[in-house]
Amino acid sequence: MMMGKGFRRMAVAWMAALVLAGAGGCAKTADAPKEDQERVFAGQETGIRDASEEGEEKAIAGGKKEETQVRQEEEQVKQEEGQVKQEGMQAEQGGTPGDESGGFPERESPAYAQGFVVLAEEVPDIVQEIRYYSTYNFVGQRIDGYEKPCALLTEEAASALKKVSDDVMEQGYRLKVYDAYRPQMAVDHFVRWAKDQEDTRMKPYFYPEVEKSRLFEEGYISARSGHSRGSTIDLTLLDMETGKEADMGGVFDYFGKRSHSDYVGNLTAEQQKNRRILREAMLRHGFKAISTEWWHYTLKEEPYPDTYFDFPVN
Repeated sequence: MMMGKGFRRMAVAWMAALVLAGAGGCAKTADAPKEDQERVFAGQETGIRDASEEGEEKAIAGGKKEETQVRQEEEQVKQEEGQVKQEGMQAEQGGTPGDESGGFPERESPAYAQGFVVLAEEVPDIVQEIRYYSTYNFVGQRIDGYEKPCALLTEEAASALKKVSDDVMEQGYRLKVYDAYRPQMAVDHFVRWAKDQEDTRMKPYFYPEVEKSRLFEEGYISARSGHSRGSTIDLTLLDMETGKEADMGGVFDYFGKRSHSDYVGNLTAEQQKNRRILREAMLRHGFKAISTEWWHYTLKEEPYPDTYFDFPVN
């Protein structure tokens, strides 16, 4: 996408502010060791032995079982996405869905932060670019509740993500995190912004294909987010050889079909491969994907499936 001079100046100013904030805040990144920077992922041919009839039968049975499980998970994800769209429409009309646990936790209570960790302390090899702490996001300003440029996550999700990090590092990549725990107050900020039809300053960069009036209807904005439960993360890959983000064929938080997990369109073989590497690593270590965002994953066995937290990120 083409960016005007004004937007480039804004992006440069934002990057400088992020570096300064990260120096003494939660943002903690570690430089990759030289041996890791030199590691280049290469596929290795594996010899395959002839299987006995019994082995073949077991493999077929196992494959069918895995295929059934995948279909069940995909159906569950579709149901969840349908609920998100329904809640989005309700939010547009001024309603706020209830919480099965009895309402949103009080943000003032530090007890609700128990069970959460600073992600960079648990997964020291990650890189962070917390978009909602900055102005480089679809709203165009810092989002309510992001008091520090850091990622928080439940202990269980962080532990699983450490395994993902180790996995992709063996393939020559590091994880780059855009967002993790998101307080309910941030989601409320998104809802207020989406209702303001006059504010379209970031439309050319994040939603050029979608009219802002349809963001609720199409499920891009909702009154609740899985991020507020603390076990959902938005991320991509960083190529350790080049030091740059892996090309995913689309940018984070782009509202459109290009962001869909199953989108092929005009993606190159390299872009499809990069998406596949991230997806397979996340699924291998206990996360599930959604169909509309290639960067979005939630821990399957999340510890707080019905609680939407509201303490700030600090």
